Amino acid sequence: MYRWETTRAALAQRVFATIRTETYDQAAVTADTLLSAGLTTLEISLTTPFALEVVTTLVREVGDDAIVGAGTVLDEVAARLAIEAGARFLLAPNLDEGVLRAGHRYGVPVFPGVATPGEAVRALELGADALTVYPAVSLTPAWVAEVRAVLPQAPLVPIGGITLAAAPEWIAAGAVAVGLGSALTSGDRLTVSKRLAELLDRLAA
Repeated sequence: MYRWETTRAALAQRVFATIRTETYDQAAVTADTLLSAGLTTLEISLTTPFALEVVTTLVREVGDDAIVGAGTVLDEVAARLAIEAGARFLLAPNLDEGVLRAGHRYGVPVFPGVATPGEAVRALELGADALTVYPAVSLTPAWVAEVRAVLPQAPLVPIGGITLAAAPEWIAAGAVAVGLGSALTSGDRLTVSKRLAELLDRLAA
């Protein structure tokens, strides 16, 4: 896929999961639960032990049926390792030119973190494929609406502390997608599957 095709596929459901766990096994089980329940995009945070191995395993298992990325990619070295592991996109809480350069060199979309209009403009100038609004918990959907008013070309993706109840509000404000962590991923398999189904129905409506 071209970068723009991967980006479009990654954000198609308007929601993706951030998986940040204490063990490899927890990450693998959580990812399997979400993917089996119908989620098509998730990212494995590099703060998870053996995160790159999780990425490699998932990419091999899901093929083109889902988009698996790497999160918390802070620098160019981490970006290169994530790409070699098979990550289909790179997501970061910060704006690092080296990550963008590495991703684009190998045709991998990069979603750097921004928290101000100035950072958003800089990220767009560097060719960011989407903009991670982080941490969303310190902002509001109204912030997205205001930024989109002056930067309608900015594809904003809030992440960090977003609740299930608030997710549709961020989309309504102009976000192209939202990233959800424990609010989506915590609980047993049945609970997570039911939660995801309800959220997808709400976002579709």
